[in-house]
Amino acid sequence: MPDFVLADRAVFLPASKTLVVADLHVGRDEASEVEFPLGERADLRERFAALLDRFSPAEAVFAGDVLHSFSRASAATTESLDELVTACRDRGVRPVLVVGNHDTMLDSVWDGTLYDEYLLGRKAGGDGDDSDRILVCHGHAEPDGDADCYVVGHDHPTITIEGQRRPCFLYGPKTYRDSDVLMLPAFSCLAPGVEINGMRTRDFQSPLVTDADALRPLVYDEPGDEALRFPPLGKLRRLL
Repeated sequence: MPDFVLADRAVFLPASKTLVVADLHVGRDEASEVEFPLGERADLRERFAALLDRFSPAEAVFAGDVLHSFSRASAATTESLDELVTACRDRGVRPVLVVGNHDTMLDSVWDGTLYDEYLLGRKAGGDGDDSDRILVCHGHAEPDGDADCYVVGHDHPTITIEGQRRPCFLYGPKTYRDSDVLMLPAFSCLAPGVEINGMRTRDFQSPLVTDADALRPLVYDEPGDEALRFPPLGKLRRLL
């Protein structure tokens, strides 16, 4: 099991000094039908910058569905993405963009390299086992590369406990190609979350979910700055 630190809808991997966020869905507010501003731009910028300041990563990987719209990238969307990239570069952090199924227009607003999947490498000063190969992909398609752990997004998992619905991570040890899977919640607060309480394997959209009962929900508790770890979904489902 690789070492990882959960935070606000994001994960930090100390061995490679990498911060990973998924499903930013930049431009989601423009697609809404409400008539008042939803504050997406400031929310993404401020929360992302806080994570960069906290962890001081060498790289920040955007794990797919960076954009929301399939058909256009507006000036506001471009500016929002530019602010996130600038936040990285101002701190000496390398931004890495991985393509998701929504990202048909991403190459029109990003002139750097786009990755279908990205294998993390160890950074100077990082801790951890050299054998831990961690591959980041969006999770909507089978990855080509082999890894010890796959970090994905795509499904936007949430969990309801005692009537409160919260974004959650899902960790499945040895559940895909005999390797681990870590699924992240959507980083965008505007992206609808999918409640996993009653979900079975067939209900997930990601082909990397092969045994939903083995997935362990992890919820980041902001007041306590800790990850709350729950039993595998197969056992937890009977208690919820």
